[in-house]
Amino acid sequence: MAKAIEITDANFEEVLKSDKPVLVDFWAEWCGPCKMIGPVVEELAGDYEGKAIIGKVDVDSNPAVAQALGIRSIPTLMFFKGGKLVDKQIGAVPKVVLSQKLDAQL
Repeated sequence: MAKAIEITDANFEEVLKSDKPVLVDFWAEWCGPCKMIGPVVEELAGDYEGKAIIGKVDVDSNPAVAQALGIRSIPTLMFFKGGKLVDKQIGAVPKVVLSQKLDAQL
């Protein structure tokens, strides 16, 4: 089963260069809603293996990326295609919402 990759300040730009759509979950250990959506993000990593890149950024450990993208509240899930931000979801939502947003980028 595929797992969400760990994205950091150091590898963020590299991940966005993927030819596949990229879903990035911005989260933190202390965030309750982040813990709710975490398992959903891991499931999506399995569901979209080979079709999309699913990753997570711990905003406490990687403040530069979060700051550069203007992340104000977490969880924030951002969808990138061709290195550009194409969609965004703030807050915990059902898996189907994220699947639909990902499907739209495939």
